[in-house]
Amino acid sequence: MGAKQSLQPKQGQKVGYVRVSDEDQSENLQIDALKAAGCDVIYGDHGVSGAIPHRKGLEEMLASLEDGDTLVVWKLDRLGRSTIHLLQLLDDLRKRGVDFQAITQGIDTTTAVGRMLYGQLAVFAEFEREQISERTKAGMKAAKKRGIHIGRPRKAS
Repeated sequence: MGAKQSLQPKQGQKVGYVRVSDEDQSENLQIDALKAAGCDVIYGDHGVSGAIPHRKGLEEMLASLEDGDTLVVWKLDRLGRSTIHLLQLLDDLRKRGVDFQAITQGIDTTTAVGRMLYGQLAVFAEFEREQISERTKAGMKAAKKRGIHIGRPRKAS
């Protein structure tokens, strides 16, 4: 007989992320909310726009997340301003087994309603990826019709 497996989901840690885009702003409101939500550790970026996808605190936080953890933010726009970037981040979290909570917006993938809302976001992410792919293929087809070589450079003879 094999090893007994637990039916209980793995309980990870709650990891918070805060961001303010102006040097003069304070993260205190966000930090207080994340602490009240039970975050074990909080990462952040101070004075950095959410439109910038590569942020030191964000990347450190994402690298620290493990299966069973929950990422908690005060509001979805603290994570990012670009819809496609946000949707890609959320999709990556789902694939890694990381839950997500946006405190002020009621998004919580540890609940049935939160998973439903997240599912809707995932549908939009898939749609956006398909749109980008279709536009790319159409652009390549148009370029090829104009005689522009697409792909690797041809070998020199």
